[in-house]
Amino acid sequence: MSAHVDAAVALAHRREWAQLLAVLARTTGDLELAEECVQEAFAQALVVWPVSGIPDRPGAWLTRVARNRALDELRRRAALRRRLPLLVTDGPVSGPDSALDDDRLRLIFTCCHPALSQEAQAALTLRLVCGLSTGEVARAFLVSEATMAARLTRAKKKIATARIPYRTPAPESLGARVSVVLEVVQLIFTTGHTAPAGPGLVRHDLLDRALDLGRLLHLLMPTSAEVAAQLALMLLTSARAAARVSSDGRLLLLSEQDRSLWNPSRIAQGVALLDEALRRGPASRYALQAAIAATHASAASWEATDWAEIVELYSRLFVLWPSPVVALNRAVAVGMRDGPAAGLAALSPLLSEPALATYPYLSAARADFLRQLGRVSEAASAYEEALVLTSNDVERRFLLERLGAL
Repeated sequence: MSAHVDAAVALAHRREWAQLLAVLARTTGDLELAEECVQEAFAQALVVWPVSGIPDRPGAWLTRVARNRALDELRRRAALRRRLPLLVTDGPVSGPDSALDDDRLRLIFTCCHPALSQEAQAALTLRLVCGLSTGEVARAFLVSEATMAARLTRAKKKIATARIPYRTPAPESLGARVSVVLEVVQLIFTTGHTAPAGPGLVRHDLLDRALDLGRLLHLLMPTSAEVAAQLALMLLTSARAAARVSSDGRLLLLSEQDRSLWNPSRIAQGVALLDEALRRGPASRYALQAAIAATHASAASWEATDWAEIVELYSRLFVLWPSPVVALNRAVAVGMRDGPAAGLAALSPLLSEPALATYPYLSAARADFLRQLGRVSEAASAYEEALVLTSNDVERRFLLERLGAL
């Protein structure tokens, strides 16, 4: 029974966290209190459900418990109503469509307010909108857990002291605000695409949440090339989700995937949105990433992949967005185009890049090129290094299999 309840609570957490927190934030006007009450509701479920049984509507049960806890606390804070609210909710600005009246969208724009640093905006949204643990958020940003904990604490205090409003911005302000929101949505998507830790490779709840937010933003700003391109990237990438893990739970590389399992509807939607974005303006970072995903999607087989085109797109992307991860991906593509020796040479300058010091995919890429070159002992060391840095169980099994095969 305990294992059954634990699984039910975990499922409810994945499905209900963001909506619960967003509703409580609107109800209480206090992000700290909202987060505390939602956490207590899940803790209460672990105590009550083994006795009373799992409710038919777990989300409604959790909402009631969290709301009652919040109301009790607000009653104890009798002076609160005589002070300014921590989150400003009066005079909300309505969007151009009723579909945009979504608490999650209000929450993400609050987390992405310009008063916060860009790093804090993204981290806070992953924590509050997605319910990721501090450790998971830290891994997504390639920083230590202690650093991330301090960053989240500072961000929440800033929201309180700056009286950041809990609402969707006015239409005339959206342009300046949307780029950071897109980055945050992309980080949510990336975390769902390959979970930083845990038993599963993909967190479909995060993928779905990111896609929902991407579609809402596209509805809000239908003429924005950047919004269309970011949604295209998510659709094209998520189209491969069903083929990434075998029936027995093994990680499958692109070269091993059954392409008949790729989602043709999402590919078609993504390509159409990419075309729309490119018609509206110069290629953005998201448009170039979507073009890379579209190149993979258009290849009938692994052997038919246009690696020259992919290398060129990564080169253009690095000029526009000089990220160490982009450089790593380009180096891997060079290896696919020109052979493992060329790929290994392209990876070499990245070994001294601080941002990649704890990034397992650098070690894994080196290991694979070394394996192909027959440099077995060096490949084994690289696989072992990648294993130390990897917390996802599916990826660990893949690396252990590769290491064992040496």
